[in-house]
Amino acid sequence: MTTQFHLAQVNIGRARAPLDSPVMQGFVDQLDAINALADRSPGFVWRLQTEEGDATSLQVFDDERIIVNMSVWESLASLRDYVYSGEHLQVLKDKKQWFEKMPGPTLALWWIPAGSTPTVGDARRALDLLGERGPTAAAFTFARPQPAPEALPA
Repeated sequence: MTTQFHLAQVNIGRARAPLDSPVMQGFVDQLDAINALADRSPGFVWRLQTEEGDATSLQVFDDERIIVNMSVWESLASLRDYVYSGEHLQVLKDKKQWFEKMPGPTLALWWIPAGSTPTVGDARRALDLLGERGPTAAAFTFARPQPAPEALPA
């Protein structure tokens, strides 16, 4: 059985300093390895990136120090396995070294039809919805996951 929905995710962070500063060096140094780990992880489908191989140069918000990460996964379980294990878990634990605490949601998850690609507009909407309404079927978190929609009509 092929799934008709995939899980999209966005997470944002406000860097403590510009990426070329010494403060951010530890984050920048491991970016390629962590992205490559995602690319080869079970259940990985897609991630937002420029020709440089990451999305750090994309300015999605008015604040140029807000970094956006977006990806698509086959399931909630595959994304959770990537985020909360191995090398990525260590990066998550070190996040406070490089990123400031932000008001409002910094992570949103939502279901999309398999084969589609979310836009940065979709990501902003998901974060806004989560901030306004809390977890719903339209935007949710790991702590309050929502099931994938029922199968699309044939």
